[in-house]
Amino acid sequence: MAVLSTQRAGVIALALAVPALTVAADVDLKWHAPAASKVNNLTQVLTGNGVYDFIFDTSKTPDDKYGVYNWCNMPHVRKTEYVKASDEFELQYVEVAHRHHKRTPYQDNTFPVESYGWDCSDVALFYTGEPIVSEGDYTAAKGYLDHFQTTENHFTPAARKGFQGNCQFPQLTAGALDDSYVHGADLYGVYGDMLGFLPKRSDSKWQDKVKYRVTNNLITSQVAGMVIEGMYQTTTRVPLHVEPNGIDSLEPQGFCSAGSSLFNQIKSSSNQGWQEHLDKAKNLFATLDNISGVPSNDGGFHMSFDHYYDNFSARQCHGKPLPCKIVNGKNDTSTCVTQELADNVYRFGQWEYSYYYRDAPQSLAASASTYGTWIATLANHLRAVVEGKSDGTKYYHNVCHDGSISRLLSVLQIDQMVWPGMGSEVVFELFKKKASSSGPKPTGVVAPNCAHDNCLRQMIGKIQSASAFCPSFTAAPMPSSTLASLPTWVSNCKGSAERVSSACSCVVPAPTSNSTSAAPSSTAKPEAGTGSESGYYVRVLFGGQVLKSSNPSLGVMDLIPVETMLGYFDGLAGKNADKVVDMCNGNIPLSK
Repeated sequence: MAVLSTQRAGVIALALAVPALTVAADVDLKWHAPAASKVNNLTQVLTGNGVYDFIFDTSKTPDDKYGVYNWCNMPHVRKTEYVKASDEFELQYVEVAHRHHKRTPYQDNTFPVESYGWDCSDVALFYTGEPIVSEGDYTAAKGYLDHFQTTENHFTPAARKGFQGNCQFPQLTAGALDDSYVHGADLYGVYGDMLGFLPKRSDSKWQDKVKYRVTNNLITSQVAGMVIEGMYQTTTRVPLHVEPNGIDSLEPQGFCSAGSSLFNQIKSSSNQGWQEHLDKAKNLFATLDNISGVPSNDGGFHMSFDHYYDNFSARQCHGKPLPCKIVNGKNDTSTCVTQELADNVYRFGQWEYSYYYRDAPQSLAASASTYGTWIATLANHLRAVVEGKSDGTKYYHNVCHDGSISRLLSVLQIDQMVWPGMGSEVVFELFKKKASSSGPKPTGVVAPNCAHDNCLRQMIGKIQSASAFCPSFTAAPMPSSTLASLPTWVSNCKGSAERVSSACSCVVPAPTSNSTSAAPSSTAKPEAGTGSESGYYVRVLFGGQVLKSSNPSLGVMDLIPVETMLGYFDGLAGKNADKVVDMCNGNIPLSK
């Protein structure tokens, strides 16, 4: 018999030690409505005051209020608020999705004539390049664009719609770059200083373990540059990974016709819910049009509140006044956009994003198809770590857009959707549960012979209800004809009396002869960090706080089994995104 080489034997031993991960097969893939809140209550939008204590006029959130919604600079992971996982869990991998920071408004979102200009002389946005390998070891000067116009050019800026000045619309502002630096420094403060997870700043090979990805929009590269400086305090060259223009899955770009069509249906006049809010907003639109000079037949300004929202919020985030009406070329300060009017716009904008990405039943299918490729990429990053096949990357940072974060929150079925503000952040933390020092590795739930499926997990999550329900059920399986009367939390048992009976027998043991009532097992507690066959768990943070999903398989996403997370992602997009092309081409029907 041939003798295995030491190297080959080691490879085989490793393969046996780290088997391929088996994902949960019974994860709920259906759309579930978000929680009712002020944000998605149209009556509250129409009659309310203010904007739910959200912040729209500064990047600075007071420390005692940090965590509240701040459109100008959303809360993110930082030392002060970060909650460490239990010592029995060891961090293995972190992936961040991060919207760029604040900017000037889009040109299309400016008014025909603006009453004041916008100057960007306080920011340098670089557009240079240099060879990675050069015979002369040449490096580039830090050239940046300085916008101006010649006196001979009679077409600009007077004939240009909107703000006059030397800004681009859009472009990052000096405040945005400051916010980006602080964001990066705060992330390193947690994952570097507090947890000791990231490579040290002095480690010359830190780039082997820390990666950055951007979209084809240069705004994201500029934010990434400041984030990297905040994290690693370096101006050295750092690769920013980017997919080809036209098929950029992080942005995402519009290459999914079926998914885009589904989103268009949500915003169509034939959708009663969407059209109702536009009908009820007619008076507000008329008031705003009168002040702004926007024609009432301008479709871009009237298919949603996106344009007015962007215009007003960009001003207020940069300390600029809300606009007044232009009469005979002059500012008429007697007719201006008041804070009350702006707040009305902000409430409508928040409602629209909630409806578009969560409240509409089609939203999950639309988001899963248009963002499924990136979701599958994230899933494979997690899978590689669990299976011992990672390339060594410990931290992956994606700088993207509100459309990216919105689709991600839609796929995760966040329980209360908001419009992701500037600098919004979703963090995926992958932990490994340490083996018990007093015995074998925990099986995760109750007994090694229990079926570790979502029927059992949901029952554990409702332990008090299960304790009352199960004693009368476990003695004899319930006939299928009466399954409809089961508590709602056993919906994950897929109508199987056998699965209900099995889960009950694990969670609530049958009473002994000396017992007068059944009691839950001491190990069957509705706590995070149980139920994973592999011992790996995922925590998801939005705005630095644990994300709550409306999907019962995900729930409060605080150390849920990685098998559940991957089963959900694979179920929606396919492993390696093998469903996405067929979904986008219409070969796989999209349904709620």
